[in-house]
Amino acid sequence: MSASRNTLNRETFSRVVNMIRAILADESVGRRVLLYSAGIVLFLLSINALNVLNSYVGRFFMTAIEERDRAGFWWYALLYVGVFALLTLIAVSLRYTEESLGLLWRNWMTWHLFRRYADHRVYYRLENDGDEVENPDQRLTEDVRFFTTTTLSYALMLANGGLTVLAFSGVLWSISPLLFGVAVAYASLGTWLTIRLGHPLVQLNYDQLDQEADFRASLIHLRDNADAVALARREGLWIIRAGRQLDALTRNFQRIIRVNRNLGFFTTGYNWMIQIIPALFVAPLFIEGRVEFGVITQSAVAFTQLLGAFSLIITQFQSLSSYTAVIRRIGLLADTALRDETGEVAMSQAQTEQWRDRDHVSYANVRLLSRQGDRALIENLTADIPAGQVVLVHGPEETARLALFQATAGLWPIAEGTLVRPPLEHILFVTERPYLAPGTLREMFLKPHPETGTDRRRLPELRPRELCPPVDAIHACLRVVGLGKLPEKFGGFEQVQDWDSVLSLAEQQLLVMARVLANRPRFVFLDRPGSSLPPDKLLAILKLLRRRGITPVVFSDRQEPAGFFDATLELRPDGKPRWMGPDKPGAPEGRRRRTARKPA
Repeated sequence: MSASRNTLNRETFSRVVNMIRAILADESVGRRVLLYSAGIVLFLLSINALNVLNSYVGRFFMTAIEERDRAGFWWYALLYVGVFALLTLIAVSLRYTEESLGLLWRNWMTWHLFRRYADHRVYYRLENDGDEVENPDQRLTEDVRFFTTTTLSYALMLANGGLTVLAFSGVLWSISPLLFGVAVAYASLGTWLTIRLGHPLVQLNYDQLDQEADFRASLIHLRDNADAVALARREGLWIIRAGRQLDALTRNFQRIIRVNRNLGFFTTGYNWMIQIIPALFVAPLFIEGRVEFGVITQSAVAFTQLLGAFSLIITQFQSLSSYTAVIRRIGLLADTALRDETGEVAMSQAQTEQWRDRDHVSYANVRLLSRQGDRALIENLTADIPAGQVVLVHGPEETARLALFQATAGLWPIAEGTLVRPPLEHILFVTERPYLAPGTLREMFLKPHPETGTDRRRLPELRPRELCPPVDAIHACLRVVGLGKLPEKFGGFEQVQDWDSVLSLAEQQLLVMARVLANRPRFVFLDRPGSSLPPDKLLAILKLLRRRGITPVVFSDRQEPAGFFDATLELRPDGKPRWMGPDKPGAPEGRRRRTARKPA
């Protein structure tokens, strides 16, 4: 772990300031944030003014008791009640405004972080390119909630502390300059000792958040894969793993408890002493007849308020250590997402200028390696698939087929060579087991997410109806593939269903084919469609795609009947592919001359 995430330093405060600036700069919510903030400042000023007034009311109230002044007693008692009533009204209004601002900030921040995480395939890169950012789901939910509420709470405490110092310094100085000096010295010494004793909590709380999230992830995995675990009798693996994770988080939490114990010895004694210190200095003055009795009470109130303002680090250090860890976790997610997003945007812009061809998928001297980079899966692949040409890609090695399938989609790195293809909204990829998220039937026909351009920024403003083909067109495509009764069977186009559960694998594949027909991409890559569709049905689908102007590229683990295909690409075990098409093998000469590119 880097040192920067384990300490309270300038980077921590810089991250907080940048997050605050971001929401203030947003035109949609920035003005509302300023209005809420202005209301909070107004309430804080009112509360501090009433607290000062209350200290004098209390002083005169106690003096009236000491002098047996009945009329003065009842008058100041009524003033006490009136001030308390106003304080109650303003304090509740302050809490309401603070919570409203916190909710606004949490909603804004969660949405913006999630868009970075979900767009530009950041979620895919975080899952497959390392474990620098673990448990992003917790960072987007629990960490954002904790950060926004705690930041507002600290901001209020700091603002209120500053106003309290201004309000009560004069009060305490007027009673005893020496007592004012003692308050400053006492708070300074206490703050220094608290930081020294509690500093390990920053690192420990960071580790605790990760370990708690890892333990929850194991429980979620066991629940989500209950059938597979039960059939494979792999419960022992998860019992061992969960036990190990539980032991780790327990040991870490025990260390947190020990540090809190040592810190508690000091902070508890520190807070108890606050109650007696004012009396030690002011009571002798009363005994000597130099001040009235009510001054003792007022000095205690002023000293307590002033020490509370000076001692924020002491009283909040345990929470502050967790807060620092959360800032680092959110900042790391945002930085990583922005880095991946920027990298893909730059790559997409370059591709838009040089590597896009709506009517061709071409490979020029492409070399693909295994994920570990220890062996070549495909060497020197040169092939050109023009629109309208039906192609079969086959070979016995699944990894090589998967590598080419995913490399075309931008999910597998290209070691050498050039890939030319349409933008991803014009080329669809259908896996052997189709991906069908729970949702309405209409949502299953959602248009492909745009790879580049301004449309992706407008997505939050659009409704599902605006992102899907018309219902009539969807129904027509369902009828063509043999699923015409699907809307009637499942309650129409707006009923939410878990399609993985209610449809057979063949029906799922046909539903995805209907989506392909409805969205009419230029190309569609199909990974082993014959595993779920009978040969005659698959042939009918391929012919239908061709008639609709959609070019199918079929990946298979075996040589399919060659009569229907215009060209075949054989991925041989030695890594040397063989391209057999109606034209001379190879990509067009103009594309061969392009500089080789290595996708990020």
